[in-house]
Amino acid sequence: MANATEKILITGALGQIGSELTNKLVELHGAENVIATDIQKFDKNHTNAGFYERMDVSNTALVQQIVKDYEITTVYHLASLLSGTSEKNPQFAWKLNVEPLLNFLEMAKEGKLKKIFWPSSIAVFGRGIPKENVGQEVVLNPSTVYGISKLAGEKWCEYYHEKFGVDVRSIRYPGLISWKTPAGGGTTDYAVEIYYEAVEKGKYTSFISENTAMPMLYMDDAIDATLQLMAAPSESISVRTSYNLGGMSFTPKELASEIKNIIPEFEIDYQPDFRQAIADSWPASIDDAVAKKDWGLKYQYGIKEMSEDMISNLRKKLCHS
Repeated sequence: MANATEKILITGALGQIGSELTNKLVELHGAENVIATDIQKFDKNHTNAGFYERMDVSNTALVQQIVKDYEITTVYHLASLLSGTSEKNPQFAWKLNVEPLLNFLEMAKEGKLKKIFWPSSIAVFGRGIPKENVGQEVVLNPSTVYGISKLAGEKWCEYYHEKFGVDVRSIRYPGLISWKTPAGGGTTDYAVEIYYEAVEKGKYTSFISENTAMPMLYMDDAIDATLQLMAAPSESISVRTSYNLGGMSFTPKELASEIKNIIPEFEIDYQPDFRQAIADSWPASIDDAVAKKDWGLKYQYGIKEMSEDMISNLRKKLCHS
């Protein structure tokens, strides 16, 4: 059982990662020790946290007050604007994706927080890197607003750790796939939409071309990896920018083929949009050997297991909605 004195704050707690991570943290630490926050109104169907605060993470004074009021020790700072949405509003994306992180890092520097988790993304890689098996230490060259903000965040995390000893930890998430929350504007979100449409309509139009491979991870594995990283002793964390997470790599065509094994009548066609250029700037597969060595990263799901679980759960969910 986790130390009950740990008080955990989650930002973006009603989002795709946040809603599932929050409920897992409640299981581990007890509802009374988990404070969920989001800019949206409270929705009891989304979180089991003992407390909920409606909070704009860019309101620094409010964030600091909530940290003080609840005696927060650990922050999972998930609130951000995703890749597709960030391209439409670059200045707002920069403000939201970078400044609140700096506020939390400052609080940790001042001793008001003990530990921070902040997610990065495969969007940091960008042009000029190898497409396959991209290593931990490649030169980062993002070409999107989202990627630029994540690269800046990684360097701020490293800086605050090296200069001030702040215990901040990060993962470069690949595309995340979940049946519990709908897609939210990311480039890899075709891989969530495709399952919903397969179950509901039996057909799907992909905004990514058929042979574009991208790294993906089933949400259960993403949550497990996050908790593994945060539970690891500080001395075993060798990367203070952000750890590569590889998961599995597949194309829309390969995913459609896997879905057809379960729903034989499923049909797909392809109409790439502006997100195709973003996908083309990202790697096709990732080397995550450093995370495996440092804190024992491992996965439970491949494309087959994920497809079976997604379709089984969506059939139940959509049938009852």
